[in-house]
Amino acid sequence: SSLLDLSTTKEVVNRHCLLYSTSSRCPPSLLTSLSPQPSSPMAATLRWRCFLLLTLFISISSTPTEQQTLAQIPINFLSSAKTPELVDYMVSIRRRIHENPELGYEEFETSRLVREELDRLGIRYEHPFAVTGIVASIGTGGPPFVALRADMDALALQEAVEWEHKSKVAGKMHACGHDAHVAMLLGAAKLLQEHHSHDLQGTVLFVFQPAEEGGGGAKQMVEAGVVDSVDAIFGIHVSTSFPIGTVASRAGPLLAGSGFFEAVITGKGGHAAIPHHTIDPILAASSIVVSLQHLVSREADPLDSQVTILPHLRVACFVAFTIILKFIQLCFRW
Repeated sequence: SSLLDLSTTKEVVNRHCLLYSTSSRCPPSLLTSLSPQPSSPMAATLRWRCFLLLTLFISISSTPTEQQTLAQIPINFLSSAKTPELVDYMVSIRRRIHENPELGYEEFETSRLVREELDRLGIRYEHPFAVTGIVASIGTGGPPFVALRADMDALALQEAVEWEHKSKVAGKMHACGHDAHVAMLLGAAKLLQEHHSHDLQGTVLFVFQPAEEGGGGAKQMVEAGVVDSVDAIFGIHVSTSFPIGTVASRAGPLLAGSGFFEAVITGKGGHAAIPHHTIDPILAASSIVVSLQHLVSREADPLDSQVTILPHLRVACFVAFTIILKFIQLCFRW
């Protein structure tokens, strides 16, 4: 009683009882037990400790734990991501980008569209990185830093399918889904900014990367320091193999990287009627192409996905059907 006024004690206990009982008052027995009664100092101390433990238990039980609060965040986030408004927003962005494809390091209109959307959403960003790249951020501005990444460039292909949002640029199209990647990343930024920015205990970076299709855009972004402070970075690639709303992953590598090299095969030209006086580079190149497939079938683990292709073979010039050329050029990709 020397540590806490009895009336205050009863008020605190009564308030906690209101949280857990349909009665507007605590049981009389509980309040009676808190009334001053002649007892030994040891008994008084014991009662006081019991009261503190009871109060602490009720306080803990009535307050959601941090773990419970954090566990609810992804549930709320996924619910927000399924709204028709957000889906329509991403579809609209994707169609606008699909109609106006741009090749690596030429994504000026795509970059402008992204920056306009970020401005409209009130999201801060830095630009340019690697000519057209953008890095936006949401959160506290401090660690931990988690990055989400999308590529922006299209391919030098003619779109043959006739539909409402077909490419308007001859010889260029988004055949690899980068238009969808940009739309998805803007959708994630919109979702976090409008609904969950207060939940972030760090900073989310949104990396819009140029020149993924063989232009080394990722390397340029890394060398510009974009990921220097990043603790983790996530990317995603669309696939027609899975239904909408499905995300697939696995332990270890999921998608293959690629590399390439060029080789000039030099022989000895001459007339086809005297092949023993020539060294045919086409025959040598054919042997190389076949032998390279042995790297996949005989030298590599069959459980590891590997592909070697010859997408391009260039002959210096055509002279005549009766001439064996001096050299040809091969371009290999794996």
